[in-house]
Amino acid sequence: MIDPNISEETAIAIVDPYAYADGDRVDQAFAKLRAEMPLGVAQPPGFEPFWVVTKHKDIMQVERQNDIFHNGDKATTLVDINTDTAVREMMGGSPHLVRSLVQMDNPDHKNYRRITADNFMPQELKALEVQVRKIAKSFVDHMEEVGRANDGVCDFAKDVAFLYPLHVIMELLGVPSSDEPKMLKLTQELFGAADPELNRTGKERGDPKEALAALSGTVAEFIEYFSAVTEDRRKNPRADIASVIANGKIDGEPLGVLEAMSYYIIVATAGHDTTSSTTAGAMWALAERPEELRKVKEDPKLIPMMVEESIRWVTPVKHFMRSATQDTELSGQKISKGDWMMLCYPSGNRDEDMFDDPFEFKVNRQPNRHIAFGHGAHICLGQHLARMEMRALWEELLPRLDHVEIAGTPTRMLANFVCGPKSVPIRFKMS
Repeated sequence: MIDPNISEETAIAIVDPYAYADGDRVDQAFAKLRAEMPLGVAQPPGFEPFWVVTKHKDIMQVERQNDIFHNGDKATTLVDINTDTAVREMMGGSPHLVRSLVQMDNPDHKNYRRITADNFMPQELKALEVQVRKIAKSFVDHMEEVGRANDGVCDFAKDVAFLYPLHVIMELLGVPSSDEPKMLKLTQELFGAADPELNRTGKERGDPKEALAALSGTVAEFIEYFSAVTEDRRKNPRADIASVIANGKIDGEPLGVLEAMSYYIIVATAGHDTTSSTTAGAMWALAERPEELRKVKEDPKLIPMMVEESIRWVTPVKHFMRSATQDTELSGQKISKGDWMMLCYPSGNRDEDMFDDPFEFKVNRQPNRHIAFGHGAHICLGQHLARMEMRALWEELLPRLDHVEIAGTPTRMLANFVCGPKSVPIRFKMS
């Protein structure tokens, strides 16, 4: 058995929001780990030690064994010791600020997931495709209008990618379009807690208690909003997902307040932010690769493959944490009961043993067994909706897009959990 300790420099890189904003830095750190220590222990300053799972096959192995590797026993996202302590003090010993499907293990996970699972199945979503395509076309029209008013320039992230999936998921939830700016702001505060341009404080993350207070304020605002939604939908149920959650029951009883509010939050935030990041990242990739753009324009049948490649390329969910419920073994390393594990999805999606030329964006990549949606019981609930949204947008946009190039410096969010492009300035011409 090799010494599993990861160097401090590499350990810092895989937790540093600035490394993810840089892109290359974190990619290099993961590539080094895959080559030299694919399953090692990191202990950056201020953090409890945790296993870093970088290989596709090992991530899949953990994801398949939900009884051995739990979501809910420890923090499900990477937090430092001070933040973990503060959350537990605030939440009566629980390591979770919210309790959504992400923080649950069976039987709760299975029971709560079942409440909305049918709404996100392909056969249910098929009925929404006409409406989604209509929304997609309206945003392509909007993009053209913005370009016409700005000499052929727009910020694709801010003008299209952030807004389109947001509008779709808010329609499904049943949230008025007038509230979409509020939902976008709160989502960016939630996932961009380390980013001074997005968080509530306007400052770089400093004192953990101050950062947690800001994050708690965001969660409280979500809860206030969705408490009113719950009250309304229990009195006046409609054909929307908010009504499904508000009137959902577990063992004949309504959902607990924390669980119901967390359900709304995960649908309202992850339901658009990850798709937004992927869409923005795809345009960034295409604008830098005219040959790939030419391929998919000439053969629209490649669009579903391009969607899968953009999901792999961006991998908007950077990690989830698991903790071992018993002594076990993974790739020759002894994992002890209680050990904390970081599943590094961007690393799995750049694994040289799984993908040819993993650092290339290929619109016709086949096979493409990416793990950006996770795997097993915890696979993303909204994966089919995300694919449909992206496919509809590109099918509406690409026939009209004659030319596109980067027109400035794209930037990424400062975050190490859920993140992607923050700005993608492009110059474009429509046919």
